[in-house]
This record gives sequence, C-alpha cells and structure tokens, in this order.
Amino acid sequence: MLKLGKYRHYKGKDYEVIGVAKLEETLEDMVVYRPLYKTEYDLLVRPLRVFTENVEINGKTVPRFEYIGE
Repeated sequence: MLKLGKYRHYKGKDYEVIGVAKLEETLEDMVVYRPLYKTEYDLLVRPLRVFTENVEINGKTVPRFEYIGE
C-alpha cells in the first residue's frame, strides 16, 4: 500500500498523495495527488505502477517519487 503524505518528484517539485483510486474501465490503481506549488491543476492522477517506478538519471537509478513525510 502506498503511504499517504508528501513526495518529491525526481525533478524536484513536491506533491501530496491523497489516496489511491481505481480507474473504472480497467480497475487499474491510480494515485491521486496534488501539487504543493502554484499550478493550474488542483489534482492529478497517475497509474500506481508509474508513480512507484524507478527512473535513470545521469546513469543513476532513483525513484520517480520519493516519500518525504506526512
């Protein structure tokens, strides 16, 4: 289960995970989160499998989103 709370994207911006929802058509788990910076979007969704995957940056593997606390 994904922890609720604040996460930092590998590019440096912070987000708050509100919960995990199901995509009605496929029942795929989707992370519901909100940006903690000024943006035109109030809420965003991303597939859980993508949210929790690792990415390679300059030859180093890092989490796409890293948990930073509540």
